[in-house]
Amino acid sequence: MKDAWAADTLQVIRNLMERSAVYRRTLAPICLAVGILGLAAGAFGWFQDIDTARGFAAYWMVVAGVALALALGVVRQQALRDAEPFWSPPARRVAQAMLPSLFAGVLAGLVILLPAWRDPLHAWWLPGAWMLTFGTATHAAGFFMPRGIKLFAWLFATLGAALLLYVNARSYAAGMPSLRHAHAVMGLAFGGLHFAYGLYLAVTERRARRA
Repeated sequence: MKDAWAADTLQVIRNLMERSAVYRRTLAPICLAVGILGLAAGAFGWFQDIDTARGFAAYWMVVAGVALALALGVVRQQALRDAEPFWSPPARRVAQAMLPSLFAGVLAGLVILLPAWRDPLHAWWLPGAWMLTFGTATHAAGFFMPRGIKLFAWLFATLGAALLLYVNARSYAAGMPSLRHAHAVMGLAFGGLHFAYGLYLAVTERRARRA
């Protein structure tokens, strides 16, 4: 009985280590690609001055779709290189863990996107809501990834909550700046943080291989 329990425990530990190794290989290139995309999208939104609530929501939902396609492309490329299945059991678990929070993020975007009468400053709720839902989604996926991803998730969740509190305090008392600044916030948060985390992962992974 004890031998069977020990064998099951070892199998669980082995599976967790394998999942962690699988996603650590793909995290650095995914974060770097998404970071560059986010920074470029923030700069484009700033200079193009997309200043309607519907335009802001639609623009960043398209950017999120492109980022998701990029991430899946990197995972697929890694799977082909290692002769592994793309839709593997670890991949399914990560997707299932992230899905509820990502669905909440899409719903938040649709709330601003669908009515044509939204005031432009209503879109200021989206950056904080998206940071919060992305943080919770990433934290859920962190149970199948390296430990540091949970700290990354908490950073997004904390920044999102702080931004929502700020918007709630400012929007009724003193107003908010134009949506050009919201594009900058999105670019720095989703682009800058992903790029910085990708650089950190790339450097630490290179050091680990040398050791």
